[in-house]
Amino acid sequence: MARASIEDLQKLIHYRFHKPELLLEALTHSSYARESAEPVRDNEQLEFLGDAVLGFVVSFKLADAFPEQPEGKLSRARARLVAAEHLSKVAARLRLGDYIRLGRGEEKTGGRSKSRLVVNSLEALVAAIYRDGGLRAAQRFIAKFILPQDLAGAKDDLFTIDYKSALQERLQAARQGSASYRIVAESGPEHRKIFVVEASALNCSARGAGESKKLAEQEAARLLLGLVERERDPS
Repeated sequence: MARASIEDLQKLIHYRFHKPELLLEALTHSSYARESAEPVRDNEQLEFLGDAVLGFVVSFKLADAFPEQPEGKLSRARARLVAAEHLSKVAARLRLGDYIRLGRGEEKTGGRSKSRLVVNSLEALVAAIYRDGGLRAAQRFIAKFILPQDLAGAKDDLFTIDYKSALQERLQAARQGSASYRIVAESGPEHRKIFVVEASALNCSARGAGESKKLAEQEAARLLLGLVERERDPS
């Protein structure tokens, strides 16, 4: 990897490594290490450590920001913030895939755009910062790039049950594909519209209403999830 690329990434993340070899390790996929003529460490151990550091920091920040919330809700919020879906968006904003060192085969099969691969590299990057600059440096990176900028203001998003995701997980577990959503009605004035969305899956459908398409989809997913669960477990 060119030195300029490492410099660009350090500027982007607002952190300069005292030991640049840690950054290189975080960006090295196992396919590159296997093909290298020289002994090279891949990022799998850093990924393991980074997952733990990320979980700890996010847990601490959530407990600190929401002392009134019970353990179950805090766990749900943490799960959202460390989920691959969220971390892949963070990695995409950082264009992390552009910096990863890949083997030729992985490069040809589009490794830079593979969600799991870039998420692993992001977790490895968290660990590299932790090992290089300590917990405070890792906390600053996580707060800036992974946590919502207004953590308290994100309360509703963090603690509301995501019924669309829960429904999708239920369908995937049963190997039944994805639910579909369509707007079937709109009513009310422009500034106070009510949307009605129909969700369908497994020959079942349910309609939900809400003051936004997102809320209507969540309500439809909640109702459909109940139907799907009764369909799969009629007892």
